[in-house]
Amino acid sequence: MVKMRVRTAVVLAAVLTVPACTAKDQPAPLPGPTVTAAPMSSGVDTGYADVVERIGPSVVTVHTTDGLGSGVVLRPDVVVTNQHVVGRQRQVSISFADGVSSPGTVLAVDVVTDVAVVHTERTNLPVPQYRSDLPRPGERVLAIGSPLGFENSVTAGVISGLHREIPGSAAQTQSLVDLIQTDASISPGNSGGALLDVQGRVVGINEAYIPPSAGAVSLGFAIPTATVLDVAEQLLSTGVARHPYLGLSMGRLTPVIQQQLGVAADHGALVLGVDPSGPAAEAGVRPSDVVVALAGAEVGAVEDVLAALRRTTPGQTVPLALVRGDQRRQVQITVGSRTG
Repeated sequence: MVKMRVRTAVVLAAVLTVPACTAKDQPAPLPGPTVTAAPMSSGVDTGYADVVERIGPSVVTVHTTDGLGSGVVLRPDVVVTNQHVVGRQRQVSISFADGVSSPGTVLAVDVVTDVAVVHTERTNLPVPQYRSDLPRPGERVLAIGSPLGFENSVTAGVISGLHREIPGSAAQTQSLVDLIQTDASISPGNSGGALLDVQGRVVGINEAYIPPSAGAVSLGFAIPTATVLDVAEQLLSTGVARHPYLGLSMGRLTPVIQQQLGVAADHGALVLGVDPSGPAAEAGVRPSDVVVALAGAEVGAVEDVLAALRRTTPGQTVPLALVRGDQRRQVQITVGSRTG
């Protein structure tokens, strides 16, 4: 079990310890996942058993020397999972719903989005459909994975929210932003598993939860399918994924810091450092500035900056609002790129 100590306790739901990178020599591209748009709902609920029986073989268990997590078939011989499931390991073992196991080789990982792709020696794996659009809050969903080592376990719930970022997580990881929130139970070992709509299409890859010890009840989070597919395809084609970049290091704006700096902002992300050759420096951003808006989105904390940045593309010019001393300023910043 991997725990993160942040302002709100968060658990990356993946490597469950149980008693008991870059791409190299990549295989030729194989048929990828089928991506479909959501059809109009017929209003008929056919139940979950048929969906689970059909999609269960596409969800796997990923075993490492440190424990286990889950994964989802992406191509007939490729599985997608979380980076924090595989860690720095290159060789893993994949267990399938029919009881067969296969060696797996980690082709590439991306720490920014917490995505990893693994090649399996077993081929002709069943590729599920991946839904192209975001689900709506209130839609019913199923989570399938291996919580606490119970392989292919199913939990049910609804989409609780979209574009979530977990407060206080930015100091540990940049991956916990722009997530799908669900009340389907997520536990250690679920990370990398599938979050499905009731038609059996993958809407997200389960990543984290806030535990009951933090006062939470059924607060789980998944990476949206669109992010997973974009990053996975980059990893498979080039071995790396490129991400928007501002060239800033940021921290919390506390009341004490606000008073010391004489800043007229009571919220935002404090600029701690600026890459001299980065986009922020070119736009005139300085240390001790407070970022209060980016690309039209208000900023209350560092996580808000990361979430807004995730929705931009390298080369795009967007407005950035900041407070310097007692003055609010707006500059235009051209988003750069970096690899994860």
